[in-house]
Amino acid sequence: MTIKTLTGLLDKMWVDYININPLAKKIRDVLMNEGEEIQNDHIALRTFNHPRVTIDVIAKPFLDSGYKYMGDYQFPEKKLYAKHFEHADKTLPKIFISELKLEEFSASLRETINTLISQIPAGMEHQFDFTSIGRPWIVSTKTYNDLLKESDYAAWVSAFGYRPNHFTVFINVLKKFSDISFLNTYLKDKGYKLNSSGGEIKGSKDVCLEQSSTLANNIEVEFSDGKLSIPACYYEFAKRYPMKNGELYQGFVAASADKIFESTSRGQ
Repeated sequence: MTIKTLTGLLDKMWVDYININPLAKKIRDVLMNEGEEIQNDHIALRTFNHPRVTIDVIAKPFLDSGYKYMGDYQFPEKKLYAKHFEHADKTLPKIFISELKLEEFSASLRETINTLISQIPAGMEHQFDFTSIGRPWIVSTKTYNDLLKESDYAAWVSAFGYRPNHFTVFINVLKKFSDISFLNTYLKDKGYKLNSSGGEIKGSKDVCLEQSSTLANNIEVEFSDGKLSIPACYYEFAKRYPMKNGELYQGFVAASADKIFESTSRGQ
């Protein structure tokens, strides 16, 4: 059944996300059992800067539902560009969409991605719930591994397609776990592994944003020629601080996000 409402889409994305990242639901349940209310700070989506699936194409259902473009970000090392969108209803999650700059990669990678995208049925990318459909193409383990040599990001999208890469706990609304260091220690004591690239806490009060995340869990993914156990999705935690004007910072810090992307890296 095709989803046609924002609430339906957000719910569908969450259900799909916890199906392949059950650790997120476990952490959410653990925090709720501690008496916390969980608010989602943002949802992250990944794509390519191919005309059919650019950020602007992926963002349209959200823009049609009242979201507005609020800022963009460059990630030169990972050859990524991103935009974030916000809704007037601040209880709704921000949407962070990144895209791989295909022109900065080898002809082989570009050809591979073009071949995958050519398999998307005509018009499917304009479905309201496209960001929850999963993988819209057939891909082999060889293709995945070839992409992995150039880009973890490209390999991830080839394997998982269009679905949330992560959801994010908004630390500011937590009572017992309002300090990100305390939350991180609590999670580690429970046995959850955190992304340590660039330090467990990315950012600082000085840049008005602190972030941490679990490492993506490995799941077995079916490819056209076999199965592979690969990193899937992760759960993020964000603490926001007021800017000089007293308003809570709502954007993102590229240097921090750059390291958060590595939560799905096989290297960790």
